[in-house]
Amino acid sequence: MKKISETYGMKVYTESGDFFGTVEEVIITHSGIHGWKVVAEKNSGLSRLLGNVKGVIVPHKLIKAIQDIMIVYDNVFPSNKQGED
Repeated sequence: MKKISETYGMKVYTESGDFFGTVEEVIITHSGIHGWKVVAEKNSGLSRLLGNVKGVIVPHKLIKAIQDIMIVYDNVFPSNKQGED
């Protein structure tokens, strides 16, 4: 089990291994963790997808795992590979 303070600055990846961003904050409500503020860093999938947006709030239910890194489900953001298959 991690302390919330240990998640600040943690790298976030999608379950397929793409770098997504970095945890900046946790959003806590009276019933627990609501979501995570993830900053779009240079060369992250988030910055490529959203351009000048500084970050996003990822709902906690879209987090797959938290250990040394945080893993989010691939459906957190749409794929740039639409039409390929």
